[in-house]
Amino acid sequence: MPTSIFQPFQQLGGERIRHTAGYGLGLAIVRAIADAHGATLTARSRPKGDLDIEVTFP
Repeated sequence: MPTSIFQPFQQLGGERIRHTAGYGLGLAIVRAIADAHGATLTARSRPKGDLDIEVTFP
């Protein structure tokens, strides 16, 4: 999984159906919170194209 998805303003695939406009900040915020608390952040793609994000706090 490319780590670029955790950078601000990054969005993957324009073919995705969006219900609202976004700016690509969600995963960057998640990463900042995880880093601040020493948590582990893992992203896994699902077979149908979805994404699982797991945050494990110490």
